[in-house]
Amino acid sequence: MPEPTSCCSALGGYCDRCDLLVGLDGLRVTAVARDDRGGLTITVESEPALMGCPSCGVVAHGHGRLEVRLVDAPWAGRPVTVVWRKRRWVCPESSCPRVSFVEQDERIARPRALLTVRACRWAIEQIRREHASIHGLARQLGTTWDTVWTSIRPLLQAAAADESRFAGVTTLGVDEHVWHHVNPIKRGPKALTGMVDLTRQPDPKEPGKTVVKARLLDLVVGRSGPAYAGWLKQRGEEFRSCVEVATLDPFRGYKNAIDDQLQDAVAVLDAFHVVKLAGHAVDEVRRRVQQEIHGHRGRKNDPLYRIRNILHAGAEHLTERQQARLSAAIAADERHDEVWVAYQCAQQVRSAYHQASHARGRVVAEKILASFTSCPIPEIARLGRTLAQWREAFLAYFTTEGANNGGTEAINGLIELHRRVARGFRNRENYRLRMLLIGGGLNL
Repeated sequence: MPEPTSCCSALGGYCDRCDLLVGLDGLRVTAVARDDRGGLTITVESEPALMGCPSCGVVAHGHGRLEVRLVDAPWAGRPVTVVWRKRRWVCPESSCPRVSFVEQDERIARPRALLTVRACRWAIEQIRREHASIHGLARQLGTTWDTVWTSIRPLLQAAAADESRFAGVTTLGVDEHVWHHVNPIKRGPKALTGMVDLTRQPDPKEPGKTVVKARLLDLVVGRSGPAYAGWLKQRGEEFRSCVEVATLDPFRGYKNAIDDQLQDAVAVLDAFHVVKLAGHAVDEVRRRVQQEIHGHRGRKNDPLYRIRNILHAGAEHLTERQQARLSAAIAADERHDEVWVAYQCAQQVRSAYHQASHARGRVVAEKILASFTSCPIPEIARLGRTLAQWREAFLAYFTTEGANNGGTEAINGLIELHRRVARGFRNRENYRLRMLLIGGGLNL
């Protein structure tokens, strides 16, 4: 290793420019060196000063220094190591239980820490803002995966345990996702339930308007009503009384939990999932008609199979060529009329969410509820019965200014991204902390 370059003047003082560049408050730079791997080693110390014993207050005697090596945030693309020459003192009071002590400054690093405080903050921001992996951070810091994670994990755990992060939630979303795809015996249950804060907030860009900034609140094991209800119960009566709207997909378990724990909240069936149900009904009609006519599943030259993707598109988005293909496929056989009727029904469901006002959308939704159950096409009649069972939650969309689970799905997208970045997770608690961080659920 090259000899360190001294930052001290010939008169024995400190270099203010080096202190400013390094930026560790209370510490002065005494030397800087470049190691064989291109990293920087910065030696720092505090200025001489009187120090009283923390136990008895008697002025202590200096007793040499203790060098502590800390990993700091990278500088100019290079890993940085800070060598902190800590002062050691001895208490002269014979009756004092504290014989000696070493200087500490938690603005620089916590006791027995391996990373400086700002290195931990830098790593957390890289994960949250830049979607970095722990392995990538370890490479930039010139250390190991374990060192990085064991340094930032206590900060994430402390933030996750802070109950104040649940304050002010008036709109609550819920959805499930799969956090691993291996044998459950090795890694536990695959499904987790995620709770997301969908409370509308003032838009900083457009005064007078509000936006939803989705925020992941927690992840619990299981995809069931009891899992969701148990989490709600743990939050306490104050939290539950604040929730006014609860969005969900058409899963009866979550609805039961809302009815049990959030009696005063309005349950809202997510618009995306309603339209998805309608699209699924069209697919079922198409497949049934295909089987009745040809006796086999769709093949590439079958008219209905060739328009399978067109049937999922909104009518207003179809090009002239697509409209011509759709008309030709329906006209190819009079028995295809069932598919056409099912398509029109799905478009009607979709149109309820695209009206000029929520009041008009509710009128369309009520017509759907009144007519679909008597449709002669069995798949559409079943769709009508399903929507009738969810009548209140279906119509609640139009009375809650369009409350939906879109923010929850956005959080799920972030979760999927970070799971791919990390190449999967083995520890569920580590997974929970990482996802709370990137989902905005931690006050850091």
